[in-house]
Amino acid sequence: MLTRKQHELLMFIHERLKEAGVPPSFEEMKEALDLRSKSGIHRLITALEERGFIRRLPHRARALEVMRLPESHGGSLASPAPKRFSPNVIEGSLGKVRPASTGERERAATAVVPVMGRIAAGVPVDAIQDHTHNIAVPADLLGPGEHFALEVKGDSMIEAGIFEGDTVLIRRTDHANNGEIIVALVDREEATLKRLRRKGDSIALEAANPAYETRIFGPDRVRIQGRLVGLIRRY
Repeated sequence: MLTRKQHELLMFIHERLKEAGVPPSFEEMKEALDLRSKSGIHRLITALEERGFIRRLPHRARALEVMRLPESHGGSLASPAPKRFSPNVIEGSLGKVRPASTGERERAATAVVPVMGRIAAGVPVDAIQDHTHNIAVPADLLGPGEHFALEVKGDSMIEAGIFEGDTVLIRRTDHANNGEIIVALVDREEATLKRLRRKGDSIALEAANPAYETRIFGPDRVRIQGRLVGLIRRY
């Protein structure tokens, strides 16, 4: 049994796939259902996925497949003819998907992520730099969405297991939950890696090192750039 909003979203995705061949964006879904934020869309999609109505295709942004419809609309959909497996990799600015080459098919368990410069785990540094180079990472560290990587500078997150010289993997998003480690852009000039804490209308950027104080800002001074999903360390 689906809620009204779950049913509306499922049918909107289904109709858009039939018309355009691609699923709608989260912004389009938010507007179609008259919701205030994209977080509501995330919850609805998760609920539909858990109930077996849709499937998120791994390692691809905006990749949704409708598996079945409510009984009132015909129930199960006919399964398409199986396609030959051809993995994709993520490359370029903010994880754009491209077809894999022959050599990459032999490394289907890896993905290529752009490194976008350095991030401070301490005193904030200048805003995130441009794409500098790519790194190959295990694909199962990423999940759905767009990703980029940053090299860590500083020691303010050491008690969270993040050290200077590490490379952090970031899922691009503009929202996060309390307690999650994020890339925050302060005053549109300084980028830093901190744990997010919301206190009323204020945003606190919390270090994981007692030598550093928690910094508190008004909501208009901090923009979330992404959320930590993985870490790579070279010994």
